[in-house]
Amino acid sequence: MARRGRPSLPAPAPPPDNDDILSEILLRLTPAPSSLPRASLVCKRWRRLVTDPAFLRRFRARHRRGAPLLGFFSEGRPGILFTPTLEPPDSLPRGCFSLPLADEWRILSCRHGLVLLLHSEELQILVWDPVTGERRIAVPPGFLTSVGRMVCNGAVLRAAGDVHGGTESSTFQVVLLGNDPELTRAFVCVYSSENGVWRDPISVACPGTFVTCIPSAFVGCSLYWYLIGDSAAILEFDLDRQRLALIDMPVEVPPIVWVIPADGGALGFLYLSNRNVYLWKRAAGGDGVVGWVLWRTIELKNLLPLTSDEALHPKKIIGFAEDDKVLLIGIRTTDFIFTIQLESMKVMQFKIRLSLTSIYHPFSSVYTAGMGLDDEHEGNELLLDA
Repeated sequence: MARRGRPSLPAPAPPPDNDDILSEILLRLTPAPSSLPRASLVCKRWRRLVTDPAFLRRFRARHRRGAPLLGFFSEGRPGILFTPTLEPPDSLPRGCFSLPLADEWRILSCRHGLVLLLHSEELQILVWDPVTGERRIAVPPGFLTSVGRMVCNGAVLRAAGDVHGGTESSTFQVVLLGNDPELTRAFVCVYSSENGVWRDPISVACPGTFVTCIPSAFVGCSLYWYLIGDSAAILEFDLDRQRLALIDMPVEVPPIVWVIPADGGALGFLYLSNRNVYLWKRAAGGDGVVGWVLWRTIELKNLLPLTSDEALHPKKIIGFAEDDKVLLIGIRTTDFIFTIQLESMKVMQFKIRLSLTSIYHPFSSVYTAGMGLDDEHEGNELLLDA
């Protein structure tokens, strides 16, 4: 009797490409500037993978929202200056990202790896990605010239770096803020790089003006600016609803206030008074009514490593990194910037040529220059053809 044969089995699927598996592993390296250079030294295969332009785009997109704080930008001579803050082996060379520009350019915003600058005389807007060298200029028609409206402040932001078909999302939005000449209304105008169009201005009755030197805060899906006038308030611009609104503030706040994200995604603000930093946040009380509560008090004399002489000098808040919740403190007559991480209360100190008349804009990004993709766009070689 003939033996019945076993049914044939389908051929096994071919094993996945080992390079694909290794690339997925390498994508999960930390986004510190030294991560990919170190990985490239393991062997030729690893170097080939981590220097591939498609891999670098995916790496930047994956880590964009968790990018490290590389340093901060400030206005100086000549042009826009960058001060690195990371320690070796992740420290960037001094002078990296600095952008020689005329003195008329000022920084409006620094967020999501982009820097927004305004030329106060030529009324030009510059959106600059210091890592990739991408530069775009856009001018909102009518916003800057009709009925005497001027730009008081602005913001730049972009969506999370999703990867579609091997390319990273590079679309961004610019929001410009201005007042009418009588200081009775506030206007915003929104630009999207996706279609290259400025939308019609949106306005709201707003008696007062804005602290032009203090950047906006981005909390949830809204942008916020501090308003000074007959009474202190915060202007909210809801990006989803394209709507402006005013939020009252406690009457005891001083003239200079920084709006920030607070715990749990709540809206907050902070200010410095009597050598202490006071943090407030918006929360619902026991009766369900939303209002302001004093959240925390930071005593700088017990936190900053100051000499007895330095402790007597006036101090000033000169910057805030909203993603990292890092506060920047400058001390008059010294050349130090202190950073305070508000969650861990870790303090770091940086010696620079300090100007307390300037705002220092923290810059977080995934730095991949020198890995094959950005070699032609090193930060200190970026020049704006003006």
